[in-house]
Amino acid sequence: MITRDLRHSIARAVAAAGFESAEPGLRPTGTPGQYSASVALALGANPRQTAAALAATLREERWIATAEVTGPGYLTVTVTPEALASVADTVTAEGPACVTSDALAGVTVPAAPPGDPLAAPTWEKARTALAARLTVSLAAAAGATVADPPAAERKRPTLPARASSLDSPPPPARAVSFAGRDAVTFTLARAIPGKPLRLDEEIMARRVPANPAYAVRYAHARAASGVRWAVTSSAADTIGSVEALHSLLAGPRSELVGPGRRDTGGYGGSPPRGATVLTDALSWLPERVATAARRARPDEFARYLEDLASVTVDVLTAVSRPGSAPGSNKAPGSDRLTLAIAARTGLAAALGLLGVTAPERL
Repeated sequence: MITRDLRHSIARAVAAAGFESAEPGLRPTGTPGQYSASVALALGANPRQTAAALAATLREERWIATAEVTGPGYLTVTVTPEALASVADTVTAEGPACVTSDALAGVTVPAAPPGDPLAAPTWEKARTALAARLTVSLAAAAGATVADPPAAERKRPTLPARASSLDSPPPPARAVSFAGRDAVTFTLARAIPGKPLRLDEEIMARRVPANPAYAVRYAHARAASGVRWAVTSSAADTIGSVEALHSLLAGPRSELVGPGRRDTGGYGGSPPRGATVLTDALSWLPERVATAARRARPDEFARYLEDLASVTVDVLTAVSRPGSAPGSNKAPGSDRLTLAIAARTGLAAALGLLGVTAPERL
């Protein structure tokens, strides 16, 4: 994955320049395949000079097209079209591991408190408990070690609150029974801490694109439908394995263009704009996980998934047959089948980190 590989390449460049390791500070620039890093601002007294030295080392990587110094000492790295196109195959090949990294290796985080967050008596307590649990989930995916909970917590029984027959269930539990656990979980996961919670179970249950809890799961189902269409049109009996799906794709895998990537050839220019936007969004999966964990802000990861879902639906509905197999002049990584498989894989892995199921149909 590009952001994971770029993190490693920057770390090697920093070490080669004689500096102690530092957080790369990766950020998108708004241009697909282009990544900004603020690492030089934390190294030495002359950030621009430091950034220039790091850029020179990064330009030696075959999968990096350019590495330049911008502003007061930012690194702006642009990867090759082949490296960006290969993101789809990388996501598919890695499966659930596409969201993982070693960004928080060496960091230990406390285990989340026991109990079901959605059984909390109030919305705010449910949000706080869920945020703690999701932060641990994200941190573990980013390579952190999760400490065992204290023995007292492991043995502490979880008792339901006393209630009479006249009591109504607490708001989170009532919303779960009405809108479903997935909708409530995602809605709470995206809630910004410190802001008043104004939640409505009827809004959570709406099956409309304006409802983020529905839109992200719909995007996964939309990607899955594209895969089903392609397999059905190829007279396949079942979706089958990743290898079987990739047998539908054209072109051999030959020349390595980056860590774990292969140049699929047959390009004839840059990939279509829609494809680059989606592969760029997918390339941020492990980095977004690590950043949200480091900041203890799972809501930031949930909102990134909303953007990824929107791009997925836009790209896969750009043609009448979103699962169509590639033509000979298309680069694997840009055809709709490859993108559908990758989007389905990436969204499922990301939703899993938030404790939300990824439906094949919705």
